[in-house]
Amino acid sequence: MNLRLLLAATATKRASAFGARRSLATAAGFANEPTSPSIVTDSVPGPISKQLSAEIGKWQEDRAHWFAVDYEKSAGNWIADADGNVLLDVFAQIASIAVGYNHPEILKLARSDEFITAAINRPALGNFPPAKWTSWVESGLGSVRPQGLHNIFTAMCGSCANENAFKAAFMAYTARQRGSDAEFTPEELKSCMKNEAPGSPDLAILSFTSAFHGRLFGSLSSTRSKEIHKLGIPAFKNWPAVPWPAVKYPLSEYSRENNAAEQQTLAEVEAVIVDRKKNGGGEIAAVIVEPIASEGGDQHASNTFFKGLRDITARHGVFFIVDEVQTGVAATGKFWAHEYWGLDSPPDFVTFSKKMQAAGFYHKLETRPNLPYRSFGTWLGQPTAILQARAIIDIIRDESLLSNVQSVGAHIFSSLSALSAKYPAHIRSLRGEGKGTFIAFDAKDAPTRDILLGKLRAKGVNVGGCGTAAIRLRPMLVFQQHHADIFLGKLEEVLNDM
Repeated sequence: MNLRLLLAATATKRASAFGARRSLATAAGFANEPTSPSIVTDSVPGPISKQLSAEIGKWQEDRAHWFAVDYEKSAGNWIADADGNVLLDVFAQIASIAVGYNHPEILKLARSDEFITAAINRPALGNFPPAKWTSWVESGLGSVRPQGLHNIFTAMCGSCANENAFKAAFMAYTARQRGSDAEFTPEELKSCMKNEAPGSPDLAILSFTSAFHGRLFGSLSSTRSKEIHKLGIPAFKNWPAVPWPAVKYPLSEYSRENNAAEQQTLAEVEAVIVDRKKNGGGEIAAVIVEPIASEGGDQHASNTFFKGLRDITARHGVFFIVDEVQTGVAATGKFWAHEYWGLDSPPDFVTFSKKMQAAGFYHKLETRPNLPYRSFGTWLGQPTAILQARAIIDIIRDESLLSNVQSVGAHIFSSLSALSAKYPAHIRSLRGEGKGTFIAFDAKDAPTRDILLGKLRAKGVNVGGCGTAAIRLRPMLVFQQHHADIFLGKLEEVLNDM
């Protein structure tokens, strides 16, 4: 059928799907959210979504599409597709929507003269910052600084944030070796243009198996979650990865075994750092870790493990980078997931993106480069993203979304615990207790996981997977208990049919 005819044929269905709304707010900041999913096509994606993807496929990769979205019709925790289907969104654009679709305060910001001016006069921030740049940054990003990190670097995306944190760590590491006030030698200046030492030193970033830190060259060299990300792409071959601790879930029931696994990993981290410093082959300038190894399957570890990493890196003069691209901005029930660790000294870098709708990293003054143009780019982020981040932070405070995430997460976890007892083959290794709504569990296997996700989508619930067999929950911060109950009910319906 012609796409125009398909669109016309579903107009009535779309109107009907959005007819069942409440007149009062059903989630923080939202009025007239749908009360239940509505699937009006025989499958998801429907015919219009498929045709739209096919059209996109003529000029851009489309094989990862789930469905085409009608963002104007999406509201709060509900995502509408081009066919008129309305789904409860428990995936939130790969964990990147914080306060729901079309939040009234974000719409108000977007219509303001301040936002419009920032949007149509995009500056080269490193050379021509807006007069209001300090005000914009400090009133938003600056108000949620991780403790001890006073400098802020703005960037374009999560991969960019990690790449630039790597660069800053390398520059600070070599500056410390050279002496911060020492000038570059002629040999350094000449050799770096040939990609040779000493100007291009043999340094490395240590990461962990299951890690995902991005898809650019440096970040990709530290990514270890899936082969498909790395195949056919040159990498920094001497960048090591230490196995993530082989913990069992729930963490509280296996504390003795998990402590042994974590200590083994910590010993290996320290051994790599010491060996590289003693024998060469790429000294470790920084260790990067996610508070929860998200794309690699939502792998957890104890607070003691992360304290151990901080102690080891501090003891050996290695920078400690915490990648909060996915865990940051209140998703775990604290604004920053590493706040749970109770560190005696802060990380050296904390990177962010996704729910912040802006990207970059927080860091210490001593990791600022010694010369201009060393950490630089034309845009260095986007002022409109900084304004949106400010609005999101205000909404999180005004609507008490941290406490909402904690209470809703506790409800989801306890309900999933009950379901896991009833369906032990399909809800295994439940994890994320006490970490807000950042919850995951393993299905029987990868094929079963993918079937389960497809069946949930057909019932009007959009959920995602990660790792080899995990189902991960990534709801928005405005996700309420009644939304959770819809998800849990649909999940049980699907499990009954499995």
